[in-house]
Amino acid sequence: MKVRAPKLARGSMKYIDFVNQGYEPGSGDLICEFLVETDGTMSLEEAAGAVAAESSVGTWTELTTVRAYVEKLHATVFEISGNRVKIAYPPELFEPGNMANIMSSVAGNVFGLKGISNLRLDEIHYPKDIATSFPGPAFGIEGVRRILKVPKRPLVGTIIKPKLGLVTKDHAEVAYEAWAGGCDIVKDDENLSSQSFNKFEERVKQTLRARDKAEKETGERKVYLVNVTAESREMIRRAKLVKENGGEYVMIDIITCGNSGFQTLREEDLGLAIHAHRAGHGAFTLNPKHGISMKVIATNTRLIGADQLHVGTADGKMKEGREEVLANVHALKADMYGIGQVMPVASGGLHPGMVPDLVEIFGNDVVIQAGGGVHGHPDGSFAGATAMRQALQAVEEGVSLEEYAKSHEELRKALEYWR
Repeated sequence: MKVRAPKLARGSMKYIDFVNQGYEPGSGDLICEFLVETDGTMSLEEAAGAVAAESSVGTWTELTTVRAYVEKLHATVFEISGNRVKIAYPPELFEPGNMANIMSSVAGNVFGLKGISNLRLDEIHYPKDIATSFPGPAFGIEGVRRILKVPKRPLVGTIIKPKLGLVTKDHAEVAYEAWAGGCDIVKDDENLSSQSFNKFEERVKQTLRARDKAEKETGERKVYLVNVTAESREMIRRAKLVKENGGEYVMIDIITCGNSGFQTLREEDLGLAIHAHRAGHGAFTLNPKHGISMKVIATNTRLIGADQLHVGTADGKMKEGREEVLANVHALKADMYGIGQVMPVASGGLHPGMVPDLVEIFGNDVVIQAGGGVHGHPDGSFAGATAMRQALQAVEEGVSLEEYAKSHEELRKALEYWR
């Protein structure tokens, strides 16, 4: 005779049951701040509860499979202020040291829910146990300065331009001109990998030789940020090749590689500093009402362990304003359970005329990174790099750029060309 399974009582976990504005988060809770807007088919409270439910233990209907111990793991909407919603998540919901798991939870299916017209994850506050389950930066601001032996001033960087198309010999020559002219840092751009015209292995060797030549001639330390972005195993192979050839830095496109690829590179712990490029972030950070903020990306990037990260410029060709850029910087530098600080990188449409404003915004702990603003100089890359350093020297000496340009031709031509 067939035995029927016992009938289970349906749980009471409707979306609205995930809302409790009297709840006080515990010190171990992970807290997310969202902006939530509905299309009018549900209340804001129900929409907030839907986000909490679908990012933790709930779903669209009541279940027969819920047990008492499961209910204890649900996320809780504990504050609704206008369209701003705060949700607390018990730490047991997450696997320590697994950023993909965390983001799949709090920023997964919730963005496609019916009834919610806009949803933006603005901030994540990590409890200590989860935050410290990640390695953080191996070098950070202090380590980057040690590598370059530049204890205080802002760092000057450039990106090889054009970003694609140069053959290896010319790529290395452009890098040399930039270093010799005054740049501390030269890096590949986000889409240079190992194309037929500029294969990775030969680019590493030739460009690092150019670095060595520039160091000998200038008496300054120089670094090359080679883009190792690739499938994870190939990325590690490339990073090891960089180290074997005397490189000290690698660059990775953290968005397109994903959290797991990024974590794999960091946790290989090759003794290389990591420059994080954010190519692709605008697809979900640009809309102020929907997606994920750059501040969240900055926080996660710090935990996973980059040593420097693009944060916007508050000027130049990128859209982020000063307030948003400074929020990104704060995420990289604020006290966080002893986790190291990450060097902010200002990059995108910069030239020597912008240096005073950039120093005023960022202070000394920044890489001022100009691509076209170096290689577009009327007299070439060497002069462009020299003009960037001259602009920085003017700021350090408290002299206006216009006054300094009277006795510094490279800066004068830059100001005439771009202003």
